[in-house]
Amino acid sequence: MTSRAPVADPVLDVRNLSLEFADRDKVTFALDAVSFSVGEGEIVSLVGESGCGKSVTAMTIMGLLPKHGARVTSGSALLRGRDLLQTSEREMRRIRGDRIGMIFQDPMTSLNPVHTVGMQISETIRKHRRVSRRAAEKRALEMLDLVRIPDAASRLRAYPHELSGGMRQRVMIAMALACDPELLIADEPTTALDVTVQAQVLDLIADLRRDIGMSVVLITHDLGVVAGVADRMMVMYAGRIVEQGPTEKLFADPAHGYTAGLMRSLPGVNARMHDELREIPGSVPRLDRKIEGCVFAPRCEFSSQSCLAPLPRAQERAQGHWTRCIHADAVCEAMSDNDIVRAWA
Repeated sequence: MTSRAPVADPVLDVRNLSLEFADRDKVTFALDAVSFSVGEGEIVSLVGESGCGKSVTAMTIMGLLPKHGARVTSGSALLRGRDLLQTSEREMRRIRGDRIGMIFQDPMTSLNPVHTVGMQISETIRKHRRVSRRAAEKRALEMLDLVRIPDAASRLRAYPHELSGGMRQRVMIAMALACDPELLIADEPTTALDVTVQAQVLDLIADLRRDIGMSVVLITHDLGVVAGVADRMMVMYAGRIVEQGPTEKLFADPAHGYTAGLMRSLPGVNARMHDELREIPGSVPRLDRKIEGCVFAPRCEFSSQSCLAPLPRAQERAQGHWTRCIHADAVCEAMSDNDIVRAWA
């Protein structure tokens, strides 16, 4: 999607990002012209089912993909105007953890099991700030307090296995924010957490955005998470952004068959315990060949023969609301009586 809602002076500006994974036998077209931007103090969500390219987008921006297999074929990722994709690995090491913080999906595998959480946070601080060990430990304690870990002083000496899943996730957030980054990339920050802890983590991210003016890229497959905290959402499918816009607008007026399918898979506001949830039929397409038309057409109830032709440019339905669907009017009309849509409208 080359058309995007304009963001004045964006913190992060991703333009036409395309990525391939190549081995001896085949090429996988993982990302196709992905474009989005994140404004100052804004929370932007990348949403879609597993395997659609959300985490790969984040790892590409961070320069964490293997050099021998992944190849960026076009595009840029500008952090305050500086293209991260053209930055050396040495310089990226300075940027990661300093100007950009990242929360990875599973804190238990991201934290080192043989070191205390205090030592791991302190190590991040000393890596990017010329401070003494004592000063780094003091900052680590401040960060644990900031993310609302009770009895933070004793938790500094704890090992990851001694903490609950919610606490480990808070430690990851503390580590990511220890050097006051301009941008936080949160990759499925509520995965495997119970509903109560999920709400606490999301509230914490929203509060930190408000208190320190941090910009956030929130990666999730959970539309409930998006609805609660994101200012704008980008719907991804098979390596493409198929629809994007203000969160409230996309919930109230979805204009792509895939977005409609995700909405319909949620229980309605009047749903009963034994009501069946609707699913999107079929599966994500193979990405070892270029798809010129709509990648979602084989699974879409609104599709026609026209969807198999090369797609026209994305169309803007309202200010900042873009879709890559030639049947957007039909989607909107069909979704007008959906419980989720009615609740937002």
